[in-house]
Amino acid sequence: MRRGLVHVLAWLLATGAAVTLSWWGVHTVMAGTAYDPPRALPIKAADTTGRKPEPSATPTRVPSPPRRTPSAPPAPKKPSPARTEPSSPSPRAPASASAPGEVKSYDTDGGRAVFDLGRTSASLVSATPGAGWSMQVWKTESWIRVEFSSGADRVSVFCTWHDGPPRVEIGNY
Repeated sequence: MRRGLVHVLAWLLATGAAVTLSWWGVHTVMAGTAYDPPRALPIKAADTTGRKPEPSATPTRVPSPPRRTPSAPPAPKKPSPARTEPSSPSPRAPASASAPGEVKSYDTDGGRAVFDLGRTSASLVSATPGAGWSMQVWKTESWIRVEFSSGADRVSVFCTWHDGPPRVEIGNY
């Protein structure tokens, strides 16, 4: 009986050490990646007639707030029962120096990359690899590169803005 307990204890210790070492290794590798949490796009509210806005195709221009003239009375606010405000403010992505921007989607053989293109900078909204493809993202102060790979095939979506407004190039390698 004692010998069986010693074997179980040794197995538990070895298994615990292996799990701990594996978790530490994966955590160390994943901590150095450039993945950002996804950023939600603003939801357009219904207009004063009660109609919901039609969905728009990409690219989408970020709407600016409507301007009111002094002679027009303010529109009455309708309560929105389906929407509740969060109890604490949610963290926001840092504002770019060129808001509002234009959200553009780029479909490739390897997946889709969506950028928010401002006048002097850009930000990655999302990047989704296609079935059977993997993805890697690199970011600097003046460019963002999204690379989709599957075996020997590579597709890069490269957004730069170091010497002017943002521009996107797609390359298959």
